[in-house]
Amino acid sequence: MENKVYLRAFEHSDISFLNTIRNNDTLYQTTTGNKYYISSEHDKKWIEDKIFNNYNQLYLVICSSESQQPLGYVCANNIDYINRKAEWGGLIVTNELNSKGIGTDAGYLLLDHLFGELGMNMVYAYVNENNKASYRLSEKYGFKKDGLIRNFVYKQNRFHNVYVFSILKSEYVNNKTLYVE
Repeated sequence: MENKVYLRAFEHSDISFLNTIRNNDTLYQTTTGNKYYISSEHDKKWIEDKIFNNYNQLYLVICSSESQQPLGYVCANNIDYINRKAEWGGLIVTNELNSKGIGTDAGYLLLDHLFGELGMNMVYAYVNENNKASYRLSEKYGFKKDGLIRNFVYKQNRFHNVYVFSILKSEYVNNKTLYVE
């Protein structure tokens, strides 16, 4: 199977693209992250951090294999090399690419890297209870729903519950085989 996308490290030249995505109100309605107004100057420092402080966090631009243009980004946070686990930090693609398989492919590439190259044994994720797309995507990757955390995030003038999902390397390898075939 040929990938429609590839992942690469953040570059300073990504500032405008990433700032546009990070200021998209629609994206924050269903995530566990809070909405902030982010200036391009703020994003310059944010991107610097992602470029130079990537030991416990991994932020990667999703690019089209055909055009090399950026399509979004994917990330992992709280990478713990001793306990060999990482938090799925998120997957964001531009609005026009939702439901086109781009995010699914990018997520598989990130999980391949976390399990294969970084030696993680477990990846866990927090999914907003109302985010049906992320819920379905987590299950597609083979994540298991471990539980519900009540009132975990305060946004949009109320508290939101989140599900905790996790996947072990052995489960991922078995599930990915089913996805590819």
